[in-house]
Amino acid sequence: MTTTDLPAQPTGTDLPERVRRFPWPFPADRYRYSANVEPAARTVTTTAGAWGERLVDVDADHHHELAAREQVLRADPSRCAVLAHMVPATWDAMLFLMREMSSGYPASFALRRLDDGSWHWRNDLLGLEQRFVVGNASTLPADPLRYIGAQVQEDLVLLDQREDALWADAALVTSAADWSVNFDVGMSFLQIHGPVPRVHEEGVVPRAQQFLLRLQPGEPYRRTNWTMTVDRRLDTATETYPQWGPDRSRLTAADVGRRLHLRVEVQHLLRLPDSGCILFLIRTHLLSLAEIAAVPAWRRQLASVLAELPQDMVDYKGLTRFRDMAVTWLQADSPQ
Repeated sequence: MTTTDLPAQPTGTDLPERVRRFPWPFPADRYRYSANVEPAARTVTTTAGAWGERLVDVDADHHHELAAREQVLRADPSRCAVLAHMVPATWDAMLFLMREMSSGYPASFALRRLDDGSWHWRNDLLGLEQRFVVGNASTLPADPLRYIGAQVQEDLVLLDQREDALWADAALVTSAADWSVNFDVGMSFLQIHGPVPRVHEEGVVPRAQQFLLRLQPGEPYRRTNWTMTVDRRLDTATETYPQWGPDRSRLTAADVGRRLHLRVEVQHLLRLPDSGCILFLIRTHLLSLAEIAAVPAWRRQLASVLAELPQDMVDYKGLTRFRDMAVTWLQADSPQ
């Protein structure tokens, strides 16, 4: 991979890059659902390093994660779903992402508008070049969302706006945290979040929708969300539950530090300039308890968050079988 475009890392530490760039999601020692939205493309300094400089993140896991995405999509093409009326928005999303990649990493990506009105795209990391005409599907080797989705590490969800509500009408998602993109496409924003405990009583989801309805082009925002995953597995979709679900009950105290991972999503929220649709960019980051323990403040805080987390939230996040085990491990003086 070309490294000249990657963000500079904090110096004076022996922590691995994955730890230094991890988006730590906890501002306090207790956690409750909230919109926790803030302006995007601003660097966040953490105890271990920093993150958040760009909307589209390209890092050392780029090739590995894209290869994993291709494997998922080959096995289950329904992970990319686009309702017919969303096709113009997929072209809009593709161009937006290409512009972001070429401006953020100019040594690796380039997008040019040609004199005849067509476009030329170059991706040196994957060795790709493509000339295309917006709106002409025959000029791309795949549909726009599928084409650009194979080149970014983020999952992509497009929300249409109608009837004073938002509808998830197109998506490419291969890193779902126990949900099904094929099931959710076509549902409203409020319907998708129906099973989440507490958020409706506390008004979190309706407030979030109102915020998104007011989004303007050129004003991107972001938020974080978290859960936990056994092993370094990005694909924990509902469809593949038989592959990963049983591991939650097989986890033992002897291997919890190595196998149990904090799973953090950085969700970017922005309105596309031409279609007016809302684009969710969802990048998933994984860090094992053993890696977290290398940052003592993180170890103590995660132990506090997990110990205090209400049972309904523990159950919804799928932590029931190992929450106590994780807290015990994190609270140990010298976890191994």
